[in-house]
Order: sequence, then C-alpha cells, then structure tokens
Amino acid sequence: MIVLQTVAVAVSMFSAVPMPQFEWNEKNMRGALAAFPLVGVLCAALTLLWALLCRAAGFGPVLTGAGLAVAPVLVTGGIHLDGFCDTSDALASHAPREKKLEILKDSHCGAFAVIAVGCYLVFYAALASELALTPRALACLALTYGLTRVLSGLAVASFPCAKNSGLAHTFASLADRRLVRGVLLAELILLAAALMFAGGLGGAAMLLAAGLTFTAYFAMSRRVFGGITGDLAGWFLQLCELLMLFALVLAQKGGFAA
Repeated sequence: MIVLQTVAVAVSMFSAVPMPQFEWNEKNMRGALAAFPLVGVLCAALTLLWALLCRAAGFGPVLTGAGLAVAPVLVTGGIHLDGFCDTSDALASHAPREKKLEILKDSHCGAFAVIAVGCYLVFYAALASELALTPRALACLALTYGLTRVLSGLAVASFPCAKNSGLAHTFASLADRRLVRGVLLAELILLAAALMFAGGLGGAAMLLAAGLTFTAYFAMSRRVFGGITGDLAGWFLQLCELLMLFALVLAQKGGFAA
C-alpha cells in the first residue's frame, strides 16, 4: 500500500495524470523521488503514440516535430517548463543572489521567460522534425524522459538546497536519501545500458550530453543560487532533454545512429 501511495504522490506531483490523492507523510514520501522516472514512462508512451500516428497518417515532419515537442508537456502539465521560465527570468536579471531567489518564487512571467520558452519549443520542435523516426531513434527518444528524471531525482537527493522551503527542499528533507540514491543509481545504469544498446554511438553522444548538462547544472546552481530549487530542477530537466535530442540528431546526421 505504501508503494502505491509513493507512486501516486510522485506521479500526481510531477504530471497532470489523475491519480488517487493521499496525504503526504514520512512513509509515502521517503521513496517518492525514486518513483519520479515513472512520469518519464508516461511521456515516452505519449511520444511514441504520436510518432506512430504521424507515420500511419502520413503527417509531414513539421507537424510531427511539433507534436513531439508538445507531448511531454501534456503529460507533465508544464510543471518543468514553469521552472525553466522562472529560472530564465532569474538568470537574465543579473541581480544579486537573494533577488534571483525572489524571482524564482514570483508567480508572474517576465519577458525573458516568454522569450526563453518560445525559443526552447521552436528549437525542440525543429530538432524533432529533423529526426528520422527509425525504431532505434524512437527508442532513444523514449529513454530520454526516464533518464533525465533519474538525474533530476539524484540531484535533489544529493545537491544542497538553496533555501529551507519549496518543493525541492520538501522532497529532499522527507526522502530516505540512501534508499533513493540506490534505486536511482540502479535505474540510471539500466537506462544508460538500454540507451547504448538502442543507439550505439548515438546513445553514447546522448549520455555525454546528459553528463555535461548535469555537471553544468551542479556548478551553476552552487555558484549562482547557492544550491538547487524546484525551479532549477525543472530548468535542468528541460535543458537536458533538449541537448540529448540535439546529440541524437547530430549523431544521426553524421551517420553514427540509425
């Protein structure tokens, strides 16, 4: 029962999928971060469904790419894009650290957030339209959503938090960090192995992109904000998905991925 509650807490928090509602407590929150990658499974399912529909209907690359960009947003309800927007506003402000943290908490959407999310979605859709939707490429794309959430969960369970409140701090403080890290590391190994098997050198390029993004995320969050927040976690996840797709497209164009 606790396992089901843990899954329901993670999926309901990080997606728009209707789930049974449970009161958060120490028991069902201790492993919630480890269940976070299950949202990636839902994103992958909708993405693959759209790709198969486009192939069956004969849709062109523009409509196909647009749908691939929108599919994960429909699953998550835009929670990670919201963090991406807030972080873009904070980074563009060039303000002192405390002011940046205040911008992250501000519910209003600034000009830089609008510009950033517009550029992000256009670039993601364009990359997706360039991707040859072979079975191997679709497998790599599907694995992306789980791997980015594994890395995001590891960051929340391992990186220092920028403040003693907020979503990231809540999940980090209630998590059994040893359990969560162990499960997420096991998931990371399995997903990385699957990505290498499906994508070969293309999968390796995607893993390299993810590793570099994760390293930059750690360095930036410590230097600029003094730690991570829920908004920064969303910013990382979106950026990591974009750069992994970019790596796959480059590998495919270079003849290193099927």
